[in-house]
Amino acid sequence: MNNASPSLLDALRSAVGFTAQGAPVGNLTLGRGKVGDLAVGLALVENRIASGSVGRAEIAALAPVLQAAARSKLPLVLYLDSAGARVSEGLEALGAFRALFRDALAAAGSGAPIAAVLGRNCYGGASMLAHLASRRLFAPHTQLAMSGPAILAQAAGVSALDEMFRAMAEAALGVASRAKQSPANAAWTPGMDLATWLREALVPVPKPWTTMHHRHVALKARLDKTEPHRPAEAIRRKDLDKLFPGGYEVHDASGLYTGHATRAGDAAPVLGLVGRTTVGAERAWRFSQVAWHLARTPPARLELLLDCESHSPRLDDEKVVLSEFIVDMGAALGALAARGTAIELTVIGRAGGAVYVALSSPATRVRTVYGATDIQVLPGIAVASILGEDKDTPVDSDEYRRAGVADEELKLGLVP
Repeated sequence: MNNASPSLLDALRSAVGFTAQGAPVGNLTLGRGKVGDLAVGLALVENRIASGSVGRAEIAALAPVLQAAARSKLPLVLYLDSAGARVSEGLEALGAFRALFRDALAAAGSGAPIAAVLGRNCYGGASMLAHLASRRLFAPHTQLAMSGPAILAQAAGVSALDEMFRAMAEAALGVASRAKQSPANAAWTPGMDLATWLREALVPVPKPWTTMHHRHVALKARLDKTEPHRPAEAIRRKDLDKLFPGGYEVHDASGLYTGHATRAGDAAPVLGLVGRTTVGAERAWRFSQVAWHLARTPPARLELLLDCESHSPRLDDEKVVLSEFIVDMGAALGALAARGTAIELTVIGRAGGAVYVALSSPATRVRTVYGATDIQVLPGIAVASILGEDKDTPVDSDEYRRAGVADEELKLGLVP
């Protein structure tokens, strides 16, 4: 039985006269409908197996729908009751979701109208897809976050059963909090005229990348203006010496790398997230600010650097809707790619989860460094929280390529 607000799903089906196309694929059912005279496509991700997670089979079926939306501008409604990418499938799920998010970025960037209707859970990759929509409609008990309550509790060092923490998490992740954060978020109530909401949510977006940039600007108001920063420092690293033998000038400002570098006689700007701390809303916004600035006069090439295992599992970051800040990074890079910039991502250390997806999806090429790169679906603590044990094991470059998480391995001569 689907335990994630079936009344909202039933209301959606009824409002559009939903007709399924083909048999369900795992948690995914595809179909068609109409809102008045407007034909719409629908992709319903329900909580049938594995917390509604999206694996390779669902992605293989959903990707062509997103690609078609980008080509035809057909309005698309996503129903999401999902914990995100299927962690049990390991790197193959991560590689598949990288490709899916690329298709979703392209659809949103084309101006295709996308609306998201949310079930009980909308975590991880599902929350990223939701924030590529122009509007989101929340069920009465929806929780939306990059990290679910169990992971947030584990990171905070408390039991997931702690009543006080559960109350705080539910208040932060729930519909009332989310509706306050953005006018694009609305709460559904029984009897609501869902067809009217859909008509408003599916209005075509004439300048999609400009609209996404406006969302970026608005996000700054949510950040803590007292966030401390250390002054930017010029850096020298052995791996960068090898990676950019033509020279580089790169500065580190609290885990955000910016500068310029030369490879094979070709100079390009450098942008990166480097450091052992996870990426929270504030650092994600600063990254996006640089990328959106570059998009004003797009360079021919951008050197991206990544050494950060994942997004922040802190409740304070979830309170400001961390998913939206992570998607903002992908959107800024997507705008650069759409304007002709070749984005080359080099993973110089650890990578995984939403941060990896946001940076790798718009990239022309993803490189790993022999002996240094470690790409995981999620950090071990998060995998253990979801699966009960850490399933990640060391892998080599061939496995990265087969899984679709990387395209090339660099041997910089740093490891004997």
